[in-house]
Amino acid sequence: MAHGSSGGIRGRVDEVQRWFSEFGRQAYTRVSPVPLDDLDGWSRDPDTGNIHHHSGRFFTVEGLSAHVPDGPVPRWTQPIINQPEVGVLGLLAKETDGVLRVLVQAKVEPGNRNGLQLSPTVQATRSNYTRVHKGRAVPYLEYFREHGRHRVVADVRQSEQGAWFYRKRNRNMVVETVEDVELLDGFTWLTLGELYAMLAEEDRVNMDLRSVLSCMPLGGSALDTVLRSDGTGFRGALVRSCRPASGARHPMHELLNWITDTRTRTEVRADRIALDALDGWRRTPETITHESGRFFSVIGVGVTAGGREVSRWTQPMVRPEGQGVVALLVGRIDGVLHALLHARVEPGYLDVAELAPTVQCLPDSVEVLPAAARPPFLDTVLSADPSDIRYDTVLSEEGGRFYHALSRYMIVETDPAGVDHPDFRWVTVNQLMELLPHSHYLNVQARSLVSCLHSLLASSTETGSTAGVEGR
Repeated sequence: MAHGSSGGIRGRVDEVQRWFSEFGRQAYTRVSPVPLDDLDGWSRDPDTGNIHHHSGRFFTVEGLSAHVPDGPVPRWTQPIINQPEVGVLGLLAKETDGVLRVLVQAKVEPGNRNGLQLSPTVQATRSNYTRVHKGRAVPYLEYFREHGRHRVVADVRQSEQGAWFYRKRNRNMVVETVEDVELLDGFTWLTLGELYAMLAEEDRVNMDLRSVLSCMPLGGSALDTVLRSDGTGFRGALVRSCRPASGARHPMHELLNWITDTRTRTEVRADRIALDALDGWRRTPETITHESGRFFSVIGVGVTAGGREVSRWTQPMVRPEGQGVVALLVGRIDGVLHALLHARVEPGYLDVAELAPTVQCLPDSVEVLPAAARPPFLDTVLSADPSDIRYDTVLSEEGGRFYHALSRYMIVETDPAGVDHPDFRWVTVNQLMELLPHSHYLNVQARSLVSCLHSLLASSTETGSTAGVEGR
């Protein structure tokens, strides 16, 4: 498959922004606070205090007791979302006149700060696509449920936030079709270059689309057409990092051994408990908050929506307290760009640890934790010289469960010499792409940053402004 031409991408981005504004008049959400005890269709279990939907579907808000004996915080309790369903995040692709385009939708979610965001062709929980809510059918779902008629480009179950979800997974799919596809209202075709350009826009490409996009494989030989220089500088090192033949500091078998060893030697016990049994959390009829005022809260919202399968509903949501920092340190090792990945332990992971960005935290919340819990490279990221910052955009997490969950996503270049920590490894982009077809290796924040790295293949300058991608 070929990526679309870079010509006129800025103009196309402006067109998409105008389309957003026009479509936003009919696709919108109006969100207002509702006390947790007054949510329509949701109940508080009298024995546990857990919050569940009357259908028994969608998700529940429960308590979690976490025990990580060797961690900087050995024990704690917290609320957590338990959503055992595996949803579908599907991106439909089609090649026209030698140019690959993907079908994205302008989707509103109650937790989105800015209303509309670009999302995958299909973004639906099992409860949604089986129509538990008695709403309209999910458009284009048949391409991902009857994919024997089409070419499956990527298909893998991936985790979501292990700090807020209990063992949550979604099926990430990219399917290419040769059939004629009816273009419905609220959807548009974008080349990958155009979509990568949109990643430079603040809070425009949603988390689910970033996740699916990261799982789309890159080809090796055609990457030469991306590089319009002599192969020097940051972009040259990035392109070499995408090639299988490039030298990596750690061969793949060493990386896999390191991940397996981390998962084996790290003791983690995560037990679901009653929501009313949490220590250090305050529950009122309106909200659930931590006694420090940090970390996150559970709130209730009432939603009136246009352009959705259902026009009115109420639900609980997780609201982070403060803006996060999600950052990837990158460095050139023998001319090949490497990214510094963290083997991160979170209580909601299915398999103990996953590869995470170099830094992933809520800085305000870090201040109330023990000093040992401060991310090792947080100060390096926050004090980075602007000339070393390759990507810097505020993006949001999934707006269906999280309310205004914003993080500053950054890619920062540094000198890798002397950067050594047992919980971190330098990894090439190609190695990340080799791991992505397999479940539970890269967490959702790392997958977002892989998509951001791919967008920098299209950068027109060393500082990372986006101009489009022509080949892969």
